[in-house]
Amino acid sequence: MRMWGLNNMDFYIFLAVGAIIIFIFIYGKVFDTKRFVRDVSPLLKKLMEKDYDFLVNVRYADQDIDLQKLFEMRIKNGLIGLILTGASILVFGFNILYVGIGLALTIYLYKDQYIRLKTYYKRRIHTIDLMLPYYLKGLEILVQHYTVPIALSRSVESAPEVFKPGLRRLVNKIEDGDSSIQPYLDFANEYPVRDSLRMMRLLYRLGLGSQEDKHKQIMEFSKTVSSLQNKAREIKYQERLEHIERQTMIMLVATGGGVLALLFTSMTVLINI
Repeated sequence: MRMWGLNNMDFYIFLAVGAIIIFIFIYGKVFDTKRFVRDVSPLLKKLMEKDYDFLVNVRYADQDIDLQKLFEMRIKNGLIGLILTGASILVFGFNILYVGIGLALTIYLYKDQYIRLKTYYKRRIHTIDLMLPYYLKGLEILVQHYTVPIALSRSVESAPEVFKPGLRRLVNKIEDGDSSIQPYLDFANEYPVRDSLRMMRLLYRLGLGSQEDKHKQIMEFSKTVSSLQNKAREIKYQERLEHIERQTMIMLVATGGGVLALLFTSMTVLINI
């Protein structure tokens, strides 16, 4: 095999010398890996997913997380995959299978953090989608006795955990004197599920309405909340049904596999006899 004009022995000597040089540079502190990552990260930012910063902000909303350092961690993980790929070439030679596995590992190590962020976001949205109608139902009862700002403030402690940070920010903005619709829109954008924007607009109009219009607006709000609750129940029912179907399929496959294994074993015993 020849590669870039080198025969096998020259190629391995080249890799060995290169590995030794890299080892000396890193452990002799001639080569600063942290500085290298910082230097190449601006170039590799072109590979950053468009929604990466959004997903990081959602996942670590209440924590002081440095987006740059988090992305540099992904680069370091990817470099580990490349180093392992190079090591496989050094040990096993240039084998397309090993190189393919190494590159797949590199992509996985680089993408793993992003995939976990994406999974967290999807689960979060699903949870919000199911729980928002029930929170709004409790808020509807409070709104019948208090003004909207007071009702929101009183609803924080009994609200599902997922809503509490956003509700506190919403209440604080209102208490700081922001009487515009923006705090409500910010809450809807933080929890971007089905009809959340429409519900926040209804809630804002309810806070502006006169006492004469309040009953009519509450009825409209209540009707919308009931509709959302029905949709949430349908989703839960469908999820239970799909779960039962999966469990049933697993049981049938396991039973069928067990029967086939038993028949095969019996036939083997009879043939040997």
